[in-house]
Amino acid sequence: MADQQARTGEDSRPTEVPVIRWEEPPEGPVLVLLDQTRLPAQEVELVCTDAPALVAAIRSLAVRGAPLLGIAGAYGVALAAARGFDVDEAATALAGARPTAVNLAVGVRRARSAYQEEFVGSGDGGRAAAAALAAARALHAQDAAASARMAAHGLALLDELVPGGGQRILTHCNTGSLVSGGEGTAFAVALAAHRAGRLRRLWVDETRPLLQGARLTAYEAARSGMAYTLLTDNAAGSLFASGEVDAVLIGADRIAADGSVANKVGSYPLAVLARYHHVPFIVVAPVTTVDPETPDGASIEVEQRPGSEVTEVTVPQAAAVGAGGGMPVAPLGTQAYNPAFDVTPPELVTAIVTEEGAVSPVTAEALAELCARSRQVTI
Repeated sequence: MADQQARTGEDSRPTEVPVIRWEEPPEGPVLVLLDQTRLPAQEVELVCTDAPALVAAIRSLAVRGAPLLGIAGAYGVALAAARGFDVDEAATALAGARPTAVNLAVGVRRARSAYQEEFVGSGDGGRAAAAALAAARALHAQDAAASARMAAHGLALLDELVPGGGQRILTHCNTGSLVSGGEGTAFAVALAAHRAGRLRRLWVDETRPLLQGARLTAYEAARSGMAYTLLTDNAAGSLFASGEVDAVLIGADRIAADGSVANKVGSYPLAVLARYHHVPFIVVAPVTTVDPETPDGASIEVEQRPGSEVTEVTVPQAAAVGAGGGMPVAPLGTQAYNPAFDVTPPELVTAIVTEEGAVSPVTAEALAELCARSRQVTI
């Protein structure tokens, strides 16, 4: 089997290029992003000078992943304020850029609230802009700290559910440092297992149609020296059937009040497989991903992506270019069903791991208690 073997020695960050950073050159503040659509071939940065540029980057998935979207949204509000644009208009555009990802709206709301509170109090736009930036930086730091705590809680749960080490973990989409102010969510748990010498194999779903697993998770796993193997999404069933999966670890873009989990499309079938094969299905996400205002899975708005992502494959220097900019793999005019996410009901989720601890079994009452405890810690 051709795959990546674990390396010994000190781990390195999956990329030396910061995923997101605020800069203040002479011509004015900017938000600099690592363009994730160019990975793994190139580490290229995008420079956003206003909220519309950031909205475009969010929609194109140049910047993505629930926690990082929250951070980006907060910085986007700060950018609009610092450059003298309409803050409310920028906040509305940013919050609506990806409707399923609740962290994006949370980050935008925090920065806008900080701006408004300072502006009402002082009437000084400069001070209000500084307050928005401080809120964004605080969220960035909080997410890094939350990532470390999630990794610790997740590793403890893994050791309980899969004792003795030699853990073979299946993951879907991308949940590492590319989506976080720290080392990620679900991937951070697998990375902690690797560092502790407990990870035997990381199974990486390629994650169609945009291949976030193949392009990004495999990239991070290789940079971190983890033993990993890439598989097509539809090969997961045979992997379960052969007894090669000890646990499934995924992230989340929104968790409803009842514990329903919206994550990258393909997550729900993995949950069904895991239940049938008696394998733990674990969701790792910060408390900010839990949305008490969304009562259940049916209430989660699922983003529909362009059909060209399914009917075309993006290939550098493609011989023929389709409407979406890639090489056509389906007949012209083919309609495509392309939801960005699916929803897994709480009864299929073994545990939800957050920075405040794990919830298992997953119930509305347990989640509400967790969120209440988180608010008390924050206060």
